[in-house]
Amino acid sequence: MVRPSSVTLKITMAVSGILLVLFLFVHMAGNLKIFLGATSFDHYAHWLRSIGSPLLPDTWYLWIQRAVLTVAVLAHIYTAAVLTVRAKKARPVKYAHRPKVQGSYAARTMRWGGVIVLLFVIYHILDLTTGNLNPNGDKAHPYANVVADFAPERWYVTLFYTLAIVAVGFHLAHGIFSAARTLGQQTMKGQRRAKYIAIALSLVLVVGYLSVPFAVLTGLVD
Repeated sequence: MVRPSSVTLKITMAVSGILLVLFLFVHMAGNLKIFLGATSFDHYAHWLRSIGSPLLPDTWYLWIQRAVLTVAVLAHIYTAAVLTVRAKKARPVKYAHRPKVQGSYAARTMRWGGVIVLLFVIYHILDLTTGNLNPNGDKAHPYANVVADFAPERWYVTLFYTLAIVAVGFHLAHGIFSAARTLGQQTMKGQRRAKYIAIALSLVLVVGYLSVPFAVLTGLVD
């Protein structure tokens, strides 16, 4: 069996990561429609179920999207795991006095951040997609589900959501920068530009996602 090269794995990891990032931004844009009111948000949520109609039956687009995202997530996790194992095998003997490697917080916590993000995605699906963990859980009224989910008395949900989104932000900041290098951005100027872009995109994502639960928590959205 031919094993994929580390370069192939890194490219796969970068491409799958970019696909997931694009989804996160599109999903965030949809979430922000909640500020336009219940009618607009519910209409958007129901429209998602009818994308591709009449060519595709209702919800088929969503299931196709979920399948593609699942493949991307699995590819991302698999390549990350294989590259980690290969890196450890490349240096099997631990140094007696190994100097600490300087790096960003995002880089040092990349693996744990990925685990947190994965657990959050599972919870998020059970909460606002299937409704199993949502206090309202009515698929016909997604706006009401969001409001019920982040109600002031459920502050612990907002706290968990905040921690998870911040972890996504750190993961994204390092991931975008790493993907840029993998896909050919090797000059110092290019890497510096990639770093600034990665930080900016991560901040936009974190602020965009957290604006919804905090708007509900403070009564701006009710």
